[in-house]
Amino acid sequence: MKHFTRLFTDLDQTTKTLGKIKALIDYFGKASDQDKLWAIALLSHRRPKRTVNANYLAQWANELSGLPEWLFYESYTVVGDLAETITLVLPSEFEESDFSLTYWIDFIKALEPLEVPEKKEKILWAWGQLNETERFVFNKLITGGFRIGVSQQLMVKALAKFADVKENVVAHRLMGNWSPELDTFSGLLYTTDGTDVSKPYPFYLAYALEDDVHTLGEPHEWIAERKWDGIRGQVIVRSGQLFVWSRGEELVTDKYPEYQEMLKLLPDGTAIDGEILPFKGDLPMAFAALQTRIGRKNLSAKLLKEVPVAFVAYDVLEWQGEDIRTWKFEDRRARLEAICPVNHPVLRLSPAVTFDTWEQLALERERSREFLSEGIMLKRKDSIYRNGRRRGDWWKWKINPFTVDAVMIYAMRGHGRRANLYTDYTFAVWDGDQLVPFTKAYSGLTDEEIREVDRWVKQNTVERFGPVRSVKPELVFEIAFEGINRSSRHKSGIALRFPRMARWRKDKTASEANTLNDLNSLLRFSEAGR
Repeated sequence: MKHFTRLFTDLDQTTKTLGKIKALIDYFGKASDQDKLWAIALLSHRRPKRTVNANYLAQWANELSGLPEWLFYESYTVVGDLAETITLVLPSEFEESDFSLTYWIDFIKALEPLEVPEKKEKILWAWGQLNETERFVFNKLITGGFRIGVSQQLMVKALAKFADVKENVVAHRLMGNWSPELDTFSGLLYTTDGTDVSKPYPFYLAYALEDDVHTLGEPHEWIAERKWDGIRGQVIVRSGQLFVWSRGEELVTDKYPEYQEMLKLLPDGTAIDGEILPFKGDLPMAFAALQTRIGRKNLSAKLLKEVPVAFVAYDVLEWQGEDIRTWKFEDRRARLEAICPVNHPVLRLSPAVTFDTWEQLALERERSREFLSEGIMLKRKDSIYRNGRRRGDWWKWKINPFTVDAVMIYAMRGHGRRANLYTDYTFAVWDGDQLVPFTKAYSGLTDEEIREVDRWVKQNTVERFGPVRSVKPELVFEIAFEGINRSSRHKSGIALRFPRMARWRKDKTASEANTLNDLNSLLRFSEAGR
């Protein structure tokens, strides 16, 4: 645990890529193979299951601290993180121990079948074995809130250097259904027997195009497609079996029973990349329709009929059992066109957008909402399929978002380093002479603007509700969003897709904010485009 805590501290204290890579390599050189596996799993968001209710942890920590209950929870409100609050209030005394990361992971998992009094006894003993930083890491693990600023791509770089294995090979081996409980470090990094027939490929991610499109060179060097608003996924057919993976490395085959048709449509040894989309007729449905299926354990016949799902394919990664990611994109695209049937309700080819000049493509981009698309994807014809987010060959050229001016009516404290600042805001628009809340947003402002808003919130609070404050309805912000849909769950009757603050409208008063009628007009315009 000491090695892992040191790694956690080193990674948390630097923002430099080379510093993070060095910290990871140093850790891999010191830790046991089993601890290495668990570190890779944790940094890949494969956290152990929560085995103790967070309310019990707070209660037991409060008892140990000797603080009045109100003061403990007021501290929690200020800190904004339960694991950190518990760490700060626990008595400083502890017995020095040297248990490994694997020991503590097994300890957490073994708590699940125990009764509450037994869990309490075990947890109190654990807190007494760990110093302050180790307790913080332990608390993060047991509350399910362990996160650290390391991307999958950065970890792959460090592992590749440590193990002397190519980055794309490491990235592929970290995909799929591996587990620290079943695999070994050497087996994960060096074995190439291909026993996991379900294993997907690392996803290649595009950067947003912010420069003038003319900077990309000649139009004839590129292939353009619509940018679809669904769930990125891979469909794999191997050994007569179907596997559907989401970009988050979740095996979701059972969530899309329609895709069983792929076993007939795709030859064995095929892996295709694309978008999971609700589709009716010739156009996709809104993402909100797909959300009605996400998270459902049981899919009724009615829901399957109301929200049928297709797979819109735009790349092929494996053909006849061969990894073809090093083929040129135009060659992979030609193979994909030969694979995909015409207008099949379950498997659809993402059509290419034809253009001869950037000006023509710009006009096609402006038509994106007619296709319920977010814009244009640009892929260089001679590009290989890489892993992670890379610059140069794949770009997403999104349309300008919808925007409205709204009044801030509530503010809530943030988390982590922003736990002492009010950073999460609720916004409203006018319905007659009443302000109606319609969305929340927490991104888009600079650090300096956040501090300025925080000072204003503290000076203009009307009421307090725990970590939330209602404020005088005076500040106006421009809210940008990608889509708008009807919603019975919101008082406004509207739900936004990816809302964020585009700018602080210091030039406007609250009376100049948009109205609910304005939002409904945008909703009707959006629906008409579908």
